Amino acid sequence: MDAINDLLTTVSDWLWNELMLVLLLGTGLFLTLGLGLLPIRKLGYGFRMLWAGRRHGGQRGEGEITPFAALMTSLSATIGTGNIAGVGTAIYLGGPGAVFWMWVTALVGMATKYAEAVLAVKYREVDARHMHVGGPMYYIKNGLGEGWKWLGGAFAVFAAIAAFGIGNTVQSNSVADALDTAAGVPFWATGAVMAALVFTVIVGGIRRIASVAETLVPLMGVVYILGALAILVANYAAVPAGLVTIFADAFTGTAATGGFAGAGVMMAIQWGVARGLFSNEAGLGSAPMAHAAAQTDDPVRQGVVGMLGTFLDTIVVCTMTALVIVTTGAWDSGETGAGLTTLAFSQGLAGPGDFVVAFGLIIFAFSTTLTWAYYGERCVEYLAGVRGLMVFRVVWVAAVFVGAVASLDLVWNIATVTMALMAIPNLIALLLLSPVVFRISRAYFANAANR
Repeated sequence: MDAINDLLTTVSDWLWNELMLVLLLGTGLFLTLGLGLLPIRKLGYGFRMLWAGRRHGGQRGEGEITPFAALMTSLSATIGTGNIAGVGTAIYLGGPGAVFWMWVTALVGMATKYAEAVLAVKYREVDARHMHVGGPMYYIKNGLGEGWKWLGGAFAVFAAIAAFGIGNTVQSNSVADALDTAAGVPFWATGAVMAALVFTVIVGGIRRIASVAETLVPLMGVVYILGALAILVANYAAVPAGLVTIFADAFTGTAATGGFAGAGVMMAIQWGVARGLFSNEAGLGSAPMAHAAAQTDDPVRQGVVGMLGTFLDTIVVCTMTALVIVTTGAWDSGETGAGLTTLAFSQGLAGPGDFVVAFGLIIFAFSTTLTWAYYGERCVEYLAGVRGLMVFRVVWVAAVFVGAVASLDLVWNIATVTMALMAIPNLIALLLLSPVVFRISRAYFANAANR
């Protein structure tokens, strides 16, 4: 087992090297420039479309869930450990300057998410159950042609495997660990309860998953942001200095201090970009599977809603976490990951701070498990048809329990490898289909009624 883990670690390090980060970031930059900075220019328009699409009938077209519910569903898979533990890890390894590069990653990642959502709606299909399905495997097959169908199949295989790691066992293990630490709840008890709750939701399909997501994500997001804002207001005098530290260290590196070992500019870039991408999943190809089910009659309209996921995830939530860590002075304590974020919140908001982080981790991990179940289902359906869905759900629920009680070193390594492998087919498709995205975007906004 150790030999397998060592091999997977080596493969993971090779896949997630500077070349992969350049590919992900470069694709986003290419799309941003090709779209004429559309995601930044049309940010306000995106929020208007999100508001208009918050209820059924708010937009024309077919689909199982509202555009608002589609965004909340995709956000439920991204807002979570990446925003809490990922930011802490980025600062621990790259210093405060890593936060700046997370922002840069998010700004170009908005174009990636926009293109993914546009293509997901344009090339979606209606399955045997009369449900709208889509995602990278469908826009590869329908956009690039039958000759590329194998690439769509490769994405589906890698994404289905990755789902059991990053979207299932790792999440239930995080919840079990948090409850054991906070209240002494046995791991098996957490696993059993969480498995039962997950089954109750996913058996209802995308409508029930979206219904839960559009309740939990805004609720927990508001609680978390309010907790962070309370700390920043209490430490308002330190906020300007914290922002200066983030910007300055992004280009000069961070000297060793306290429990922080120091980091150069390249470390800040590497860990800021890597953790930013892990947090918002721009380029992985997961979010478009949710956006394909949205009620809309125009791909661009859902695209501007979809790009908000990266903005809210990284520019808003990750920034709140980062500013709390930097302004409270916890960043050089020597803590890392979720431990660093917990320390910062407990210092800034004694008593409730620990609860905000722990409760946030639990709720976000649970909602992530629900959405990745849907992503896994779409991959299984693409490969085996609707007949394989119930078998998948049973296996998924069993994995939730196993994840809560088992050691996950092997699972985590497999998930890390397959996440990189699922990103590659998606990025190839985004680059090859970019002329389609550029053309229909120009056509849409050439109409004065859509500006």
